[in-house]
Amino acid sequence: MEASALGPARRGRRRTRAAGSLLSRAAILLFISAFLVRVPSSVGHLVRLPRGFRLTKDSVKIVGSTHFPVKVYVMLHQKSPHVLCVTQRLRNVELIDPSFQWHGPKGKIVSVENRTAQITSTGSLVFQNFEESMSGIYTCFLEYKPTVEEIVKRLQLKYAIYAYREPHYYYQFTARYHAAPCNSIYNISFEKKLIQILSKLLLDLSCEISLLKSECHHVKMQRAGLQNELFFTFSVSSLDTEKGPKPCTDHNCEPSKRLFKVGMKNWASSRQLHCAVPLEAKNLIERFFNQQVEILGRRAEQLPEIYYIEGTLQMVWINRCFPGYGMNVQQHPKCPECCVICSPGSYNPRDGIHCLQCNSSLVYGAKTCL
Repeated sequence: MEASALGPARRGRRRTRAAGSLLSRAAILLFISAFLVRVPSSVGHLVRLPRGFRLTKDSVKIVGSTHFPVKVYVMLHQKSPHVLCVTQRLRNVELIDPSFQWHGPKGKIVSVENRTAQITSTGSLVFQNFEESMSGIYTCFLEYKPTVEEIVKRLQLKYAIYAYREPHYYYQFTARYHAAPCNSIYNISFEKKLIQILSKLLLDLSCEISLLKSECHHVKMQRAGLQNELFFTFSVSSLDTEKGPKPCTDHNCEPSKRLFKVGMKNWASSRQLHCAVPLEAKNLIERFFNQQVEILGRRAEQLPEIYYIEGTLQMVWINRCFPGYGMNVQQHPKCPECCVICSPGSYNPRDGIHCLQCNSSLVYGAKTCL
């Protein structure tokens, strides 16, 4: 009786060890692949301008027009370019006894003592730490004499000043693995191990990886019957994307330095770290999956039950704007891929890429339509 009872127990333990080894072999394969994909010891961080921003020599000094409001784009929480109270023609001529007066979005006079918006001695408007609430129409009233003998001339120049943010951009990957039976706990354990290894792989790049979807399906193969497959969808984005840009107080935050010294690492350290060159993260992930294929190709023994299916890794680049912001190449042709604050009459309730029409919205940056 005792001998017959011990027999099934030993066989049960052998089955448990054999099943556990399925996950172990798959996990070892992942670990080896991650080890072989070496991360460079140091990765340079470049300050990235909004893609598509048309940079010119005059980008940091903006002149007005008597015919239409000039659009100005200021990154949220950053210092603005100098908004000049002159036209392009008047910028290069002498003005006798000029006087300047700026009015904000609600008609309120912008005073010289204002802490957030300053008026220079030559009448330029400069914002030190641009907030969403500062967006709107600004008007400068200019009085001057062309010569001492002539009468006083008066001009009214309007500027539409918008806050903007970098898009929340990320890579979305999909991959498929040959799997254990769909109700097996080993699939769940493998899923967690895969995400852990990918997270460690990208940690030095200031990136985070998020599992968006994991599903197990029965797939009918040509001349091979049914097999179980895991379908993974995950994203790779910056660790600090959701926090948004921080106020820039360093002397290198002058717009001229921001725009023209893009490759300077000293200013990059004062900005949020983007997912250190997203292309580098993309390349690491591709090498990681390719490495699994190479390792499996060199194996002399039987394949593990859970393994990556060659050629199934797919990647999509996705742009999203934060709520209250959107992209509009027709309305903002100078900054076509910037997430610009939604104007009155529009809103963006979530992380889409466009501001939606809302006639009842009366503010900039609306997130709801009441």
